[in-house]
Amino acid sequence: MKSNNICVIGTGYVGLVTGACLAELGHRVVCVDSDKKKIRTLQAGRCPIYEPGLESILKRQMKNGRLAFTDSIPVGMKHKGRQAQVVFIAVGTPPRPDGSADLSCVENVAAEVARCMRDYTVIVDKSTVPVETGAWVEKTVRRVNKRGVPFDVASNPEFLAEGTAVEDTLHPDRIVLGVSSSRAERALRELYAPIKAPVLVTDVKSAELIKHASNSFLATKISYINAVSRVCEAVGADVSMVAKGMGLDERIGSHFLRAGLGFGGFCFPKDLEAFYWIAKQKGYDFGLLRAVAEVNDTQKDWVLRHVEQVLWNLEGKHVGILGLTFKPDTDDLRFAPSLDIIKRLQSRGCRVTAYDPVAMDKARALVKGVTFARDAYAAAKGLDCLVLVTEWPEFGQLDFRRIYKLMGNPVLLDGRNFYDPKTLRGLGFTYRSVGRP
Repeated sequence: MKSNNICVIGTGYVGLVTGACLAELGHRVVCVDSDKKKIRTLQAGRCPIYEPGLESILKRQMKNGRLAFTDSIPVGMKHKGRQAQVVFIAVGTPPRPDGSADLSCVENVAAEVARCMRDYTVIVDKSTVPVETGAWVEKTVRRVNKRGVPFDVASNPEFLAEGTAVEDTLHPDRIVLGVSSSRAERALRELYAPIKAPVLVTDVKSAELIKHASNSFLATKISYINAVSRVCEAVGADVSMVAKGMGLDERIGSHFLRAGLGFGGFCFPKDLEAFYWIAKQKGYDFGLLRAVAEVNDTQKDWVLRHVEQVLWNLEGKHVGILGLTFKPDTDDLRFAPSLDIIKRLQSRGCRVTAYDPVAMDKARALVKGVTFARDAYAAAKGLDCLVLVTEWPEFGQLDFRRIYKLMGNPVLLDGRNFYDPKTLRGLGFTYRSVGRP
């Protein structure tokens, strides 16, 4: 396999995982970020994010000389005299108040890349960006590219999930290449040659839409089954059985049909809002996406509603939260349901104690007035109610006989349908779960 020179600009979840995994495939990769502190951390071989398997790859590929880090785009594009043949733009595209994506960082990086190019370069949008961003990147590069260096702009959306990002990158279910020339297609096919996965080659605009359409559809499945769970609770049906019956239909499938407290993280909420905004700008009111977002937001009220049903008055009641991250195996708290749930409980006068295996330091800066416990047992002591918000594997190994004795009032709300109702009720807990009788 031919080893390529690659520059990845941006070392967030997408950029860092992309750069490390391309080095793991045998390419020479330089990752660039303007955050000097983060770069120093990476140069020391430490991973700034919690992602299973990532730090070991970083250390291995840095030792092999295939992975390096810098805060300079010119250095990243010509590292040790080698010109980058492919440049990935993986910088942040945060949402504006109206839901549109702020693409100023993408524009600034595109301009800097244009100034640094010396030979044919494929410039790849790796960040999740609105359709037509590729065209704007191309215009920016043409405007700044005074030397007339040949280039192509491509779209190569990522489909990684936090907690399984390394596996998703090295063993994806598909690779999407949005290109406008056969030369760019050849370059990107060569890059991913070691990966055995279907490759879909499209135009740039279609590739850009695939990511937003995919994430919005997955978010829709989650909100749909959560809406179904409300009907199940109203009539005494079991949403887990309903979901199983639906999922056995191969046209529907079982993935993302698990009722809970709604989706969080950075991608789904941001992409859902951005896709709605994109459609609206083009004259289509994609109202379905608005409904999906509304169901997701109101699903967090499940906790408050059930705490009130079992405890009556909430003023002064002591509620424990197990799990703060939006999903297990990540330290990401962006749009995590736990944060809204805590604030809603506090607004009703509840005292809150919380425990999470990896994210409590981050949480301290985001929620105030919360007691952070050293472990799940310390969190359970004296509680009126314990709420499972994130289904970390270690929570499946808890000694609930001990939890029962520690709690002042053994009420357990299972916001992820993680536990067996008969087992918990058999131990004496007042147990409730989402959409299950």
